[in-house]
Amino acid sequence: MTDTKAPNETRVVLPVDPARRTEIDKQRVPMSARPYRLLALVKQDAVVRVQKEPDDTVMTWPHLLAIEFMAAALMSVFLLLMGLFMNAPLEDLANGNVTPAVAKAPWYFLGLQELLAYFHPTVAGMLVPTFVLVGAALIPFVDRGNILAVRPSERKTTVVLFSLFAGLGLFVTFVGIFFRGPGYSFVIPYLEFFSIGTPGLHFAL
Repeated sequence: MTDTKAPNETRVVLPVDPARRTEIDKQRVPMSARPYRLLALVKQDAVVRVQKEPDDTVMTWPHLLAIEFMAAALMSVFLLLMGLFMNAPLEDLANGNVTPAVAKAPWYFLGLQELLAYFHPTVAGMLVPTFVLVGAALIPFVDRGNILAVRPSERKTTVVLFSLFAGLGLFVTFVGIFFRGPGYSFVIPYLEFFSIGTPGLHFAL
């Protein structure tokens, strides 16, 4: 008794009566011609749509570099105009026996010197700098709302506190540079018709 293999059977798709054709029948093709399998039909309204958020990034060139070039050009023009219209001559060599009329610290210490005009040296020279440095270091631990945030708009408390520290420091430095004259008295530059006006800036950088 010998086994005989049945010949390979081929699947034949019979034609459908045109009167009974449905939408699925109209799309029916032989299995060998389609690599997918139809499981179900889903209405379009039931499909979950994912809306892509707008991308707010820009290319470094030309967007970022063009803005930085314009800022550098404007700053260069500003410094050139200051050099042309503001009198800032070099002073004589330092003489330990003669106290200058306007004794100012370097600009990065003028904020502390300005605070000394209002507070006790212990407060202005030790407590305030310690408070500012420790407070700035503790800012990230104060705002714990969203520690994974990467945008300033998501860390508003941190931005506000740091801006407050930076703004106060720049304000007292600005006053010390431009509005302090002989004897570290308060003056108004270029407005000589005031009793505290001076003909120019008592600049000290």
